[in-house]
Amino acid sequence: MKAAILTALNTPLEVRDDVSLGDLGPGDVHVKIISSGVCHSDVSAQNGTIPCGCPTVLGHEGAGIVQEVGPGVSDLASGDHVILSFVPACGQCTPCQRGQSYLCGRSMAIAISPHFMLDGNPVGGFTGLGTFAEELIISEDCLIKVDDDVPLDVVSLVGCGVTTGVGAAINTAQVSPGSSVVVFGCGGVGISAIQGARIAGAAEILAVDMVESKLDQAKHFGATHVCTPDALDQLKTEITAGEGFDYALECIGNPATIRATFDAARRGGTAVIVGVGRLEQQVTFNAFELFYTDKNLRGSMYGSANVRTFMPKLLRLWKAGKLDLESMISRRIQLEEINEAFSAMQEGKVIRSVIDFS
Repeated sequence: MKAAILTALNTPLEVRDDVSLGDLGPGDVHVKIISSGVCHSDVSAQNGTIPCGCPTVLGHEGAGIVQEVGPGVSDLASGDHVILSFVPACGQCTPCQRGQSYLCGRSMAIAISPHFMLDGNPVGGFTGLGTFAEELIISEDCLIKVDDDVPLDVVSLVGCGVTTGVGAAINTAQVSPGSSVVVFGCGGVGISAIQGARIAGAAEILAVDMVESKLDQAKHFGATHVCTPDALDQLKTEITAGEGFDYALECIGNPATIRATFDAARRGGTAVIVGVGRLEQQVTFNAFELFYTDKNLRGSMYGSANVRTFMPKLLRLWKAGKLDLESMISRRIQLEEINEAFSAMQEGKVIRSVIDFS
């Protein structure tokens, strides 16, 4: 079968047609991928921001159809339509038991379990998935069944970007009706955060990005105001009388924008860091301001979402016309176009490219 493989950091992906699957073990599920979004986290794996061994099959935002289930799998069957979650929800570990399944204790074990075969050797998939492949094997803990009538290209976006962004606004920040929100970064996650803030009832939503075309798109998804970074202070004054925003969300993963996000939140407000930065990068705060500003500074892992309940809620919002997923799909591509899709994303030309495997 075909798969797009990262063979070395900072190199283009190699599309091979001689990749196969390993054995289907207890608790495993064999899935045919129908659709996969191309997410910036895949670029972050390619450039080393997110640690990732090589070779590996990239892709972690996908949806497909169950082909076969391994021993012990009882909640899924051949023919079921599923979202793939890059964080498992085993329901048994301590984080799951305390209501934080997005920190599931099985995550690392699944992430490093190789299920692909290449040249006779086992090869892993990014975050344990590898949705840039026609088929894969993954633990049942990473699969959420969905209704058959929901298009799988729409479903695939929920696998990462939409859950991460909408969840950051609704679950992590807990945006309240009538509040003011600023979102830094208008890629797939940022657009989703904007939609989450709109759904939560924010009165003002400012979108900040360096690419003008992305700001125009942000208005479509619910931003009431948009600006490039140089105009942030002016808009902050206009919207909040200079006090700062109730909620500030960073969807880039850059130390400068993380610092700017903290600064943009009002005293007593909330700053949520959604973007993934590099391990060696640092963000500096002085000891006095953390006390004096009384701000809530939070990370957001996978939108602080219980995927088994939150992902179905997102699809119900889509069905109700309150969450626009179709407009987030800028291009539909074939797997062979994956490197061009990476370039388009980095240049700000797309919200999401979606690989069509059907």
